[in-house]
Amino acid sequence: MLPTVTAARRPTALAPVATRPLLAAVVVVSAALTAASGGYGYHRDELYFRMLDPAWGYLDQPPLAPFLARTLSAVVDEPWALRVPATLSMAALVVVTTLLARELGGDHRAQRLAAWAAASASVPLAMAHVLLTSSLDLWVWPAVVLCAVRALLRDRPRWWLGAGLVAGLSTYDKLLVAVLGVALLAGLLATGPRAVLRSRHLLGGVLLAAVVAAPNLAYQAANDWPQLTVGAALAADDGAEVRASTLPMLLLLLGPPLVPVWLAGWVALARRPAWRRVRSLAVAAPVVVLLVLAMGSQNYYPMGVLTVLLAAGCVPVAGWCAGRRGRTRLVAGAVAANALVSAVVALPVVPVSVLGRTPVPAVNQVARDSLGWPRYVQQVAAVRAALPPGDRARSVVVTSNYGEAGAVDRFGPALGLDTVYSAHNALADQARPPEDATVVVFVGTTLDRARRVFTRCDVVDHLDSGLGVDGEEEGAPIAVCRNPVGGWSRAWPLLRHID
Repeated sequence: MLPTVTAARRPTALAPVATRPLLAAVVVVSAALTAASGGYGYHRDELYFRMLDPAWGYLDQPPLAPFLARTLSAVVDEPWALRVPATLSMAALVVVTTLLARELGGDHRAQRLAAWAAASASVPLAMAHVLLTSSLDLWVWPAVVLCAVRALLRDRPRWWLGAGLVAGLSTYDKLLVAVLGVALLAGLLATGPRAVLRSRHLLGGVLLAAVVAAPNLAYQAANDWPQLTVGAALAADDGAEVRASTLPMLLLLLGPPLVPVWLAGWVALARRPAWRRVRSLAVAAPVVVLLVLAMGSQNYYPMGVLTVLLAAGCVPVAGWCAGRRGRTRLVAGAVAANALVSAVVALPVVPVSVLGRTPVPAVNQVARDSLGWPRYVQQVAAVRAALPPGDRARSVVVTSNYGEAGAVDRFGPALGLDTVYSAHNALADQARPPEDATVVVFVGTTLDRARRVFTRCDVVDHLDSGLGVDGEEEGAPIAVCRNPVGGWSRAWPLLRHID
């Protein structure tokens, strides 16, 4: 039987949970997100998720987010209803970050700082405003690390099972937790305690994660690991830009005022004698960044590990402030400033009528991707309505991407657009146009690809939200295309794209 690792010296007792500031932070951030949950409209991913057929998995993601979107939209098909899980995830992030600070020895002051710092974090707040896979994943990495810290620092090895359970469940939303697992392994190998790697509890946690994730992993394996295909496609399209922006993005993910706090956490994890058994986290953080740079998929992927460093940093920063009113005011002011800027940038605070004249759309892609959809669909419906009756009877709408398709699916029926197709990502496999549909209202930026598969395409309009915001769809063509060469069985694979 493999040995169980025991600590040479038990750490001091934990401080009581700072219940009041923790609950206050949870209530405030949840109330803010709820109040803002109807603002700006559906995000493109929400529109996509709600139209995906039930499945164990999809080309570009596991099943959880689409399942929630379908289920909630079947009850109340409005943005605010879809966003309830994201709000709960943000609340969980605040709780887990606070508990992690406590687990590392944080007193009432450190926990209070952790709660309000997590609640004010910039990109998490923006993601928690909408239903994204990243929204549901906000609390996962800190929760896995919380379990690992309890196992390592508190001599409670059974918590490795908790880490495995959280990691296994998270694969139904994102497979990104594997990056954290690799980074933690690298940290343990580099700094120890290496005996943990022989612990039956750690191996049990890994096995539990694999068992819980088995249906999702089986789907991936049976379909040639489609998410790796999507990741490679993203890296091929945007890898250079992602790699160039990943390091600067570290300064923005939680908000610039919080950078000194999470840097203090990284230094403390590397140097504090009391944290010797969790020094692996100081190694794991840069390993995560290096893996993200190697993957080249998304520059926000280190966000989870920065939240861990933030929780750790609240302990030395609270100690630095102890008995120093000026320092306390400085830190409190930094958190308050971060909260104010984050709220303005991340939430739909700025009226949509003036949004295009502010910097917000340039720095908040979530906002850009949530604007103009009803107007775009009206334009598409007008183009189809203008077709001669004979052409209209044999016409279909085909869009370049899943956001456009989701918008037509949501808003089109009221305008006479009952069906929409797209060859983008998972929608390409869900349905294709019938063979007798020889007239196509084609929407979006892949028109050059469409021109190669139809005998003729004529641009008749361009998408215009009227909001003055330069989003992905803004200015994209709406064309009438005719006669797919060789029929849809030949044309559809040529239109298909993954990104």
